[in-house]
Amino acid sequence: MGVLPFLLVFYLFLTADISPSNTLIVTSALILFSILMGFTLLRQSADQLSMLARETSIPQGIKGVKPVQLHIDGELKDIASNFNGLVERLDQANQDIQEQNIQLLRYADDLAQSYDQLKKEELLRTNLSRYIGNDLVEQIMRSDGEQLLQNQRKVITIMFADIRSFTAISEQMDPEDVVAMLNEYFSIMVEIVFKNNGMLDKFVGDQLMAVFGHISSEVDGAKQALLTALEMQQAIDRLMKKRARKNLPIFHVGIGINTGNAIIGNVGSDNRMDYTVIGNTVNIAALLEEQAKGGEIVIGEETLTHLPKSINVDKRQELRAKSCAQPIVCYRVISKKHLAVQLHNNRSKKKFSLFHPAQAGATVGC
Repeated sequence: MGVLPFLLVFYLFLTADISPSNTLIVTSALILFSILMGFTLLRQSADQLSMLARETSIPQGIKGVKPVQLHIDGELKDIASNFNGLVERLDQANQDIQEQNIQLLRYADDLAQSYDQLKKEELLRTNLSRYIGNDLVEQIMRSDGEQLLQNQRKVITIMFADIRSFTAISEQMDPEDVVAMLNEYFSIMVEIVFKNNGMLDKFVGDQLMAVFGHISSEVDGAKQALLTALEMQQAIDRLMKKRARKNLPIFHVGIGINTGNAIIGNVGSDNRMDYTVIGNTVNIAALLEEQAKGGEIVIGEETLTHLPKSINVDKRQELRAKSCAQPIVCYRVISKKHLAVQLHNNRSKKKFSLFHPAQAGATVGC
């Protein structure tokens, strides 16, 4: 539009008879017209750029960006289209981020629940480890969680261990020394109970009560209880030698073991529960413990039936109790180290065997 008028003047100047003054006037008019037309076109483009800049601006604090709707031509239309495409991609990215945030919140909630569950399991492990050994704790944690805590009637083996003449010994000692002695003694005894898959039921003063066969079979329970008693007597002998070297009071322990049908379950009140054993089997075990002198182990007749035939019994002893219509048959076991070692070596085998009492240096009788 700017060049064609000048070409037209040049053509007229060459072909027509036009004076130079007229040519100058026409040229000036054409120049003014070209300037006005150019300014108009530039102004229109500038207005479109201003509108595009205004529509594509993002005010501070505005979260969402909407596509622009402009009626423009040329390169500016391409710019607006590219901006709208960018806005769409940003919206999609924002939606993806929001979905990921929701997923992360779910993951965080799952992690928090898992952490709480792990804390509960760790607390349960800690509480269970105060009553039973770590091997049984792992078995219970891998099970449905109800095996230990369900109420049931079962053939189990009960063991009582009691310090002989404890009252007379404790009266000659300071309270701090009595507590220290009991803590040292119980720490050793409980470790042996747990090692042989026993469950610590309770402490009654200087008396310890443990349960065997509550998870394993009744035969294994009787074997584990006897092994525990033998190892206890050996450990007590070592402890007393240690105390004697320090000029500390020494003592001996009597142990009673009985096998029979009993109820094992949760007993107590709403605010205090004990997982314990009740039944006449427990009473008989306590009676057998009373018959055991220091360093002795007294077992019931049913316990003996679950032990190998290699244990020879010279004779039996019958006890009378008000709670039992029939006499209570028991046997006194006095053993050496070899018998406990043999029990320990064979407790994991299918065939459980003992040295003959004469070979082990032990005597069995009552």
